[in-house]
Amino acid sequence: MTEENAVRHAARSRRLGALARFLELGDTALAVEFGATIAPEINALVHRTAALLAADPPEGLVETVPTFRSLLVHYDPRRTSAAALQESLAALDIGEARVEAPARIWRIPVLYGGEAGPDLTDVARATRLGEGEVIARHAGTVYRVYVQGFLPGFAYLGDLPAELDLPRLTTPRVRVPAGSVAIAQRMTGIYPVESPGGWRLIGHTPLRFFDPAQAPPTLFAPGDGVRFVPVEADEHAAIRAAVAHGAYQPACEASR
Repeated sequence: MTEENAVRHAARSRRLGALARFLELGDTALAVEFGATIAPEINALVHRTAALLAADPPEGLVETVPTFRSLLVHYDPRRTSAAALQESLAALDIGEARVEAPARIWRIPVLYGGEAGPDLTDVARATRLGEGEVIARHAGTVYRVYVQGFLPGFAYLGDLPAELDLPRLTTPRVRVPAGSVAIAQRMTGIYPVESPGGWRLIGHTPLRFFDPAQAPPTLFAPGDGVRFVPVEADEHAAIRAAVAHGAYQPACEASR
């Protein structure tokens, strides 16, 4: 039985204890693991569990941190124990955790190649595709926001088309400009601030993805869809100017 089928089979039991395994992490956290691979079905279980715990937190719960395939559960050891919390979690009725189309799909304008995407030529060479074909494949997919991490506002977006699956750079860059659109293995993402990074840079967007003065501070949320829209240099410059003056609203379409 494949892992995906095993998850579906276990889901009929509706209890978290039949879907996951629990690992103690020190004396203040439990990891709830749903599988060993990155898949929408597994990620849906992670976020469904996080939502249920947020709606009705068990005694001693401090916070939850979702990842691709597991949920980190922080607890207060003065109010509960790992054993008591695990028993409570195992009995949780998970209900339905279906993979659904995202309720909203963000349209992100991207200037591909050149100074905006210095690795595009190498990506085309490595994949034996033309640069236009790389752009078409990257922009022709609606990506799922699996999880956010690494940097505030950095969303891991999947799944990248298989023909664009390339490893990270052997030597990471010391500085990656904010707004850089990058790929690595079966993921794509956007650097929200300038930082070091080892993903392959294929384009740039002038949008902002993290603003601590806003609520919420990040543009994307887990489960959102993201579509990249190629733009020319003049449109990219116009959007950058509008963003700088607070006059640009990112486009978002409802998918259902």
